[in-house]
Amino acid sequence: MKLSNQSSVPIYTIAGASTARPLPEWLARKRRRSLKRDPEFANRIELLQDFEFEEASSCVRVSEDGEWAMSTGTYKPQIHTHYLPHLSLSFARHTDTLNQTFILLSSDYTKSLHLQTDRALEFHTAGGLHYRTRLPRYGRDLKYNKRTAEALIPAVGVNANGNGEVYRLNLELGRFMKGYEVDVGGDDFESMGGGALQGGIRTGAVNCAAIAEESHGLMAFGTSLGTVELWDARSRNRVSAIGPPSSAFPSDDGPTPSITALEFHRSGLNFATGSSNGVVHTYDLRLPVPLLKKDQGYETPITTLKYLTPSSRSSSSNSSDNLILSGDKRAIKLWNSETGDHWTSIEPAVDINCVEWVPDSGMLLTANEGRQQHAFFIPQLGPAPKWCAFLDNLVEEMAEDTEDPHAFNTTQQGAGEVYDNYKFLDMKQLREFSLDHLIGQTNLLRPYMHGYFVAQKLYEQARLLANPDMAETARQKSIQERITKERESRIRGNKKVAVKVNRRFAEKLAAREEANERRKAERVLRQGGDEPRDEEPEAEAAEEEVVVKKKPERLLDDTRFKAMFEEEDFAIDEQSREFVMHNPSTNTEVAPRKRGLTAVEEDELAEHRRSSDEDDDSEDEDAAADAAALRARQQGKRRDNDAEDPRKRIGSTSYKQGPGGKSSKSKPVQDPQMRVSSSNPALKKQRERLSKSFGDLASSLPAKERAGNARATWGNAVGEKEVTFAPMKVQKQKPQQEVNADAGRERARGKDRRSASGNVFRKM
Repeated sequence: MKLSNQSSVPIYTIAGASTARPLPEWLARKRRRSLKRDPEFANRIELLQDFEFEEASSCVRVSEDGEWAMSTGTYKPQIHTHYLPHLSLSFARHTDTLNQTFILLSSDYTKSLHLQTDRALEFHTAGGLHYRTRLPRYGRDLKYNKRTAEALIPAVGVNANGNGEVYRLNLELGRFMKGYEVDVGGDDFESMGGGALQGGIRTGAVNCAAIAEESHGLMAFGTSLGTVELWDARSRNRVSAIGPPSSAFPSDDGPTPSITALEFHRSGLNFATGSSNGVVHTYDLRLPVPLLKKDQGYETPITTLKYLTPSSRSSSSNSSDNLILSGDKRAIKLWNSETGDHWTSIEPAVDINCVEWVPDSGMLLTANEGRQQHAFFIPQLGPAPKWCAFLDNLVEEMAEDTEDPHAFNTTQQGAGEVYDNYKFLDMKQLREFSLDHLIGQTNLLRPYMHGYFVAQKLYEQARLLANPDMAETARQKSIQERITKERESRIRGNKKVAVKVNRRFAEKLAAREEANERRKAERVLRQGGDEPRDEEPEAEAAEEEVVVKKKPERLLDDTRFKAMFEEEDFAIDEQSREFVMHNPSTNTEVAPRKRGLTAVEEDELAEHRRSSDEDDDSEDEDAAADAAALRARQQGKRRDNDAEDPRKRIGSTSYKQGPGGKSSKSKPVQDPQMRVSSSNPALKKQRERLSKSFGDLASSLPAKERAGNARATWGNAVGEKEVTFAPMKVQKQKPQQEVNADAGRERARGKDRRSASGNVFRKM
């Protein structure tokens, strides 16, 4: 990919004779090995597979959906159709004669109409040739009126009335309609321009046509007399005619330049004409004189005229607004349609037959003389099409490469100057600023890697609209940074790491580095206090030749990671799920959570709420029970203040014995207990059970169910209890036969008896 010119508007040639030399097949096969070392051949870019013909190409068109490109060429006469998303040739189809021009009737390639050089009109579908018909005279151009479903073919010569004709083929009815009769000068040699008989050298003709499809729908026809006639398709009558401008008349007696190209502006008010002497005029339908005159400079017929108006305007500051493209066989020029100022130009090495602009992009495709078709990319005209978006990245890389002689760099000062006024945003940030609808619509968003470069002015405006309090937030942040800086200037301990954010991570890194230094010092001490070194002379000589490298800095002192410990945007969220998964042993500072209620506590709370609705009698009983519990608690505190009797302890030997050592058979005094009553019998019974202590519940059980080996005594306070368990070894029960055999013996049989088998390991 080479830079075609070094002007302020760079043009990259990505396909054509100026990027890769066309070589014959036999020579390419013969020099295949040597071409591998050729830098021009090795660095070539083939945008589309087989985007070429054996001899030359005559016409090229891009479908309305932007996914198909169809081109015709020779020799042998054939049609090539490329599927652009795959950058490859879909199919090639041969025809009987050469193609002059064609149009696409559908939004893709499936329906096309071809005008051949042998007066034939062919209808092609996806399967092949569908229908073929003949025209009375040779056609010069081909247009399709979508409103009336008619194909218009301007033709050469005159009819019986001495007028030129534009044939009308109605595709809905499938037959020719009465054509439009256009004045081309008659059949005599005295008329201006010399309208001659059919078949003569100077035969009059209707050379070109144009239709204002997106506005009023008028049709314009350019003649060999240099006039333009405007027709209305609804009334099928001529509504106006524009004569040749006064500047078009030559000083000598030569012929008047004829009209060879026409184009309507999208608004329908302006249109442009191209003449056979290479002059372009722009008109306003409300004025009889031309607005502007632009000379192509080569005095060759203008073959292509196009207003480069985007299909959907997204920005008023687009540099491609109000541009018009004019092309002849020598050059393609782009200039301002209002002022006539030159914008840029393309001059390939071969003659051009047709130019096609890919809408809403900076891509131009041409059909030309020569084997390879051309493809030009102008970044300032628009972004690359979606099917070759990688071209934007290649252009950016070439612009940043200062050593590349084909790179675009107007200042020659260094790399990175092309996107100084751009801000990189990814898709998430574009959605936050509501800029995602501009993707592919304007060159203010340039795709790069996983995001886009956005113009700095557009970014600042979008950020201000998305966050109106940005100024106040920046002011608060500045104040906080100043306060933090003043705090850091105070005297601190040497062991504490002085960072703004990610303090725990910084301390962890410092501890790790300190541990590494400690291990290194211990290893040196084990080796005798000196670093190991090689005593061989050869090794010493090699060490002298080695360049001393700088000792790597600590991670905390590395300037590349400085922002990680200073800016809040790089703060580690220790509460996130990803951090917990990667650091399961790290104790994160999580706010304590309140413990939920258990099932028993929830039942008690519910019963407490229901008990608040009981009648007054139950409330009196509850109050009395609370008073009794309070008195019992006070009595227990008084007994605790007295000297504790060691005989009341469960572990004491004089437990349950009186002062004389004998067991006290007096009935123990029952301590007061708190009881809660309820008017509901079921709730009352349940509350009585809940209000009882563990000792009361155990005493109410049958005697068989009580534990016989446990000794317990009740404390003086309500609800207190001390229990002591005597652990006992579980005795293994002998089989019944051994019990019967050892009955009446003082010592069991086999005890301390030597085994007769003498196997010492049997009982181990």
